[in-house]
Amino acid sequence: MKINLKQIPMPEFQFPVVPDLARPEVIPSVPAEEYERRLSALIAAAGCDWVLVYADREHYANLTWLVNFDPRFEEALLALGRSGQRTLIVGNEGMGYIPIVPVPVDVELCQTFSLNSQPRTTAPSLKAVLAKIGLGAGQSVNLVGWKYLEVYEGDTPNAPAFVPAFFVDVVRGLIGPSGKMSDGTALLMHPENGLRSLNSADQIAAFEWAARSASAAVFNILRGTRPGMSEMQAIQLMRYAGQPMTMHPIFVSGKGEINGLRSASNKIIEYGDGVSTGLGYWGSLSCRAGMMLGQPDESFFNQIAAPYFKVVATWHQTMRIGATGRDVFQAVMGAFEGSGMHPALNPGHLTSYEEWISSPIRPDSNEKVRSGMVFQSDIIPTPLKAGWLMNCEDTVALADASLRAELKARHPGLWARAQGRRQLMSEALGITLAEELLPLTDGTAYLPPFWLANELVCAVSEES
Repeated sequence: MKINLKQIPMPEFQFPVVPDLARPEVIPSVPAEEYERRLSALIAAAGCDWVLVYADREHYANLTWLVNFDPRFEEALLALGRSGQRTLIVGNEGMGYIPIVPVPVDVELCQTFSLNSQPRTTAPSLKAVLAKIGLGAGQSVNLVGWKYLEVYEGDTPNAPAFVPAFFVDVVRGLIGPSGKMSDGTALLMHPENGLRSLNSADQIAAFEWAARSASAAVFNILRGTRPGMSEMQAIQLMRYAGQPMTMHPIFVSGKGEINGLRSASNKIIEYGDGVSTGLGYWGSLSCRAGMMLGQPDESFFNQIAAPYFKVVATWHQTMRIGATGRDVFQAVMGAFEGSGMHPALNPGHLTSYEEWISSPIRPDSNEKVRSGMVFQSDIIPTPLKAGWLMNCEDTVALADASLRAELKARHPGLWARAQGRRQLMSEALGITLAEELLPLTDGTAYLPPFWLANELVCAVSEES
């Protein structure tokens, strides 16, 4: 596969959060019936007396997926019982946020979840709340945290690991030695069979809305950044409109060693700097990195940009329903061969309300890509020479014929945009896609290595 630079007009990047008063868009949402199905599916998959789902400000995604509730300041716990019990346990400030939940739930105040020095003496303890709703001796409980242990990571991988010990101790005390407690996190987060690994048409539509906003923000920054601006001035071009995020927005620049994960600073951007920006809203992430140059640097293009884009093109051409994680991993590693680079982490992963759920893409993975999965094409090239940066991250969905038909019928705007993106990738960028791959970000794989010549982009040569 040969890569060259090609003059391709930049796609039209839309900020859907900015309303067109003549043609206002409705923000896609997940209907209440789907949340009901998710709750029923989880308790059925668990096959135990209780499922307890933990959440806090940083680790909110499982609870958000189940009942649209993301704790704003405190912890929260959703208790689902085999007999239909459904109780959301929150602290003081969580009580005022309950109306956002779209399905019926019982609500219990547990002030132990409240912050230091707030009133914490007038509501029952967690032990009292759980006992009140019926959790007791001899019962079986699946406790869901924010990630889980693999079998090689400890002597008791089935024990709840990523939940505060306080919660584990309270539950263990209530169920006693005759009860059984296990980690249920994989029920939601396993990269092939987790309930959250597969998305409905309505969920994909909500994520595509976010992806459009994220890619518009990133390319607005890329187009508008100039030498002499500070990093903070540059990142203001994102036109943030209040959407919930999956990550801290990033803008970095420099000519020496660059910390690619830090936040924007008052550093002045200089001509010739390596530059990178990225941000994500729920269900999406977009990132671009390159050089603050107005003319191609032959050395950078040949050593970094061209071999990296070969990897990006290979990833998109390999992604298809039924491919195993090993298939994708090996294709990526084959594309990297001879470049001196390799992926810093998994070359691609599932994304959702958080930036990273899990990933089937690993060296020996037999886990398959399935319809309904939403992936982040997160391929971070390393090592790079000091002062050189390169990255291209976008969000894609996989949809079989049935899901594609549903998307086309229920979300025709999304369908039309996805087809336009596919056309750009195929006809202009030279990337051949499986029919089931739907790009969710405007400008998917549109990669300008030199930001001051931002319509000069990497493309697969017709001679390849």
